[in-house]
Amino acid sequence: MFGRSKDEVELIRKRATAFLDVAKYSLNQGGYDISAFSAEQAAQLSLKSTMLELIGDFPRTHSIIFLLGELRRVDEKEVDAFIQKHKRGLHNLEDAYLTSRYFYKIFDREDGEYLISLAEEVVNFCEKLRLSMGKG
Repeated sequence: MFGRSKDEVELIRKRATAFLDVAKYSLNQGGYDISAFSAEQAAQLSLKSTMLELIGDFPRTHSIIFLLGELRRVDEKEVDAFIQKHKRGLHNLEDAYLTSRYFYKIFDREDGEYLISLAEEVVNFCEKLRLSMGKG
């Protein structure tokens, strides 16, 4: 675990799951901006918990693409393929972190559904990496 406790990894992973739940709930309630923000948080925290578990630390950044890039240390080929497949969407998810809170941007249901779907892709990818490394 490289100096970090399993409890810390589990806490961050639990928060990621909770943010994904909030994203889905908010979507169904018409809170599309909160849904977008929560989807981004779910992806970001899932990446950070995975990095903490597999690498021992994570950079203090909100950039999902940067965090994914750091996971190349675990499996460069798989990470690069994931980034290439989802690059445009990952940028949208990353932008939701700021635009859903600070800018005049109106999110709609389609935006929320898309960002939740991407967050789920990130969460599933993290789980796949963990399993490939004998974790889980």
